[in-house]
Amino acid sequence: MMDLVRNALHEADASYEERPCDPDLADTAAFCKHYGVALDDSANTILIAAKRPAGLTAACVVLATHRLDVNGAVRVAMGAGKVSFAKPELTVELTGMEMGGVTPFGLPKGIEVLVDSSVMERETIIIGAGSRDAKLWVRPAELLKLDAVKVVAGLSKRLP
Repeated sequence: MMDLVRNALHEADASYEERPCDPDLADTAAFCKHYGVALDDSANTILIAAKRPAGLTAACVVLATHRLDVNGAVRVAMGAGKVSFAKPELTVELTGMEMGGVTPFGLPKGIEVLVDSSVMERETIIIGAGSRDAKLWVRPAELLKLDAVKVVAGLSKRLP
């Protein structure tokens, strides 16, 4: 999977730094605590699947300090009637990436990337690298080099 992600980064002419990660520490809270990364700089890529219309999916990029507004802003941005978090099995099936490693780079055509506007305010973000054994350090502007990206204000709300 890493080759697919690296190829996508290269095709997008995206600047990034890849760093190894212990797969057992790939989940956000454990990763940030162990590697000394601020939650504000860590972003998750979460696959959302529509129930109506069936088959519609989007990958949402959101800071670890925020919670997606799935039934509000995400649903509206997707143009769907009803949406929910994709099950881990569906995420792997559609993206080839495991939870804890999902990245917007290298996603199959047809999966739109919705980026919460708060992500764009960070100097650098740490995101998945396509597998649980690495992370990517990128400037948020690099996300805009992808074809199917839309920045959405209010896609998430900051956690208390």
